[in-house]
Amino acid sequence: AAPAAPADNGGKGLSMAECSTKYQAAKTANTLNGMKWNDFRKTECGAAASDDDTVPAADEASYTKEPAKPTTAAPKGVTFPSAISPKYTSETPGKGRMHTCLDQYYALKDANSLGGLKWIQKGGGFYSLCNAKLKS
Repeated sequence: AAPAAPADNGGKGLSMAECSTKYQAAKTANTLNGMKWNDFRKTECGAAASDDDTVPAADEASYTKEPAKPTTAAPKGVTFPSAISPKYTSETPGKGRMHTCLDQYYALKDANSLGGLKWIQKGGGFYSLCNAKLKS
């Protein structure tokens, strides 16, 4: 069976449903060569497979509520902004903090300086730690 053409979803590769269909087709055709689902997803389904799915794109981010208070400390080398970015001063304080933190998160992610910290994670992700720092 020919692989399905990837849908246009912002350059993020195949959706999970499309990837699953592709995996099942490869499994049926005995072309997996012992490859497991996670390995298949990472190698065959494009950028979405390796992206941090907990992070919204800058234009997808929506503020709903304050993050939980962090219970963990930030890994060494992770830096947080000290004040809300001037470009977000017209927003509510909560949204300004969120967008400022999101900008910093992407800068650190691009520099590979997050030390394994995710945007949102149990015990306090980047957003929670950054928000607490900006509030203090």
